[in-house]
Amino acid sequence: MPPQLTVLVVGAGLSGLAAAIQAALSGHAVTVLEAARELAEIGAGLQLTPNATRLLQSWGVYSRIQGPCEPATCTVYDYKGKVLAHEDGFDKNCRRKYGAPFSDCHRVDLQQALVKRARELGVEVVLGARVVGLDFDIEPEEGDGEGEEEKGRKQAQVKVEDGRIWEVDLVVAADGLWSTCRSVLLERRDAPLPTGDLAYRIVLREEQIQDAKLRAMVQEPGVRFWVGPDAHVVAYSMRAGTMYNVVLLVPDDLEEGVARAEGNTGEMRSLFEGWDPVLTQLLECVDKVDKWKLMHREEMPSWVNNQSNLVLIGDACHPMLPYLAQGANSSIEDGAVLGLLLSPSNFTAKSELPLTLQLFQKLRKARGEAIARETFKQRKDFHMRDGQERDSRDKIFEEWIGRSKELEESGKEFPSRWTCPVVQPWLYGYDAVKEVEGAVGQGR
Repeated sequence: MPPQLTVLVVGAGLSGLAAAIQAALSGHAVTVLEAARELAEIGAGLQLTPNATRLLQSWGVYSRIQGPCEPATCTVYDYKGKVLAHEDGFDKNCRRKYGAPFSDCHRVDLQQALVKRARELGVEVVLGARVVGLDFDIEPEEGDGEGEEEKGRKQAQVKVEDGRIWEVDLVVAADGLWSTCRSVLLERRDAPLPTGDLAYRIVLREEQIQDAKLRAMVQEPGVRFWVGPDAHVVAYSMRAGTMYNVVLLVPDDLEEGVARAEGNTGEMRSLFEGWDPVLTQLLECVDKVDKWKLMHREEMPSWVNNQSNLVLIGDACHPMLPYLAQGANSSIEDGAVLGLLLSPSNFTAKSELPLTLQLFQKLRKARGEAIARETFKQRKDFHMRDGQERDSRDKIFEEWIGRSKELEESGKEFPSRWTCPVVQPWLYGYDAVKEVEGAVGQGR
């Protein structure tokens, strides 16, 4: 029988739950520790792209998400309301090209579907368990090893705030942007860095929108972008067209050290004076809003500790701007790849754990960091001020307006990576299962 690892996942976010599900499917004993005392309805919308939805389908999770919306159109407007790019049949085209849906949902709906599936697979999800101590040099208990090849192997000890302790073979650090595990691995406090942008995150209920045209826009799912000087907006429907998610990306004006604050609706609206009347009318429906400082981190030399009993995934090691909607999707990829590498067909002895974690890093590090860099490129193309560079960008948009099929076949770069023939296939066409099969087939 292949070995059963004891795996402890720190964090019940999307990356942690994805890793827990796939590791459990691979036959391991998995515990998830989450600092929050309840998985409350916090956060806002998520855009799920085919690279992640194909995994959610394979786990039996996608069908459990409440009212996912597949956007039939994808449109980019300039800040005055002029259409720069438009694709009809965006939902069908994604399924045709990538064999899986592009969907918009509420983050909590996905999280709850993942938690339910994890528990069905025997994963223990422990809430109210804030990690306060980590030790990666614990000697395994007598009888836990597999023979001579196991000499020198260390277990990890994890202690939470109320004094409970776990000793495990592997800790998966999925504790997000403010990761404690990352600082332990680096042996120094490692705070996130500001990107210079912040996000106003808005969720509107259908009944808050009185205008008939605006309400129809919410009920007929489509992805909409407005791009302008130093800012852009993304908006889409969720929960079967009964809620609308709007994110305003603007220059950061929060004080240093403040990551989140309640926003002022009047101040928010003033930032978009003179923009498309459709957008400004939509913002009149907002009665409250939060501001989130957008942060990033420097690339790490390694995601794996020297003892090979800690690995970082998701925002703990490759946080990114939300400008390609890949923070959640790439984190789900991380969890899937890690769990697949630990499957019985790929992992046959605990002594293989160091090589397995290095292979995970080889498969995931370059991609995660490349996506993070690409998000900054998208910011540049969406936040251009009036001038020659923006005029050149708009000429590219104009060249392809109404020619989405020809654009798809052109192989040319496009300012909106959401429909770019170069970037979109690289993002959405990624198949974690085939990635692992290929790497293992090549002898690692």
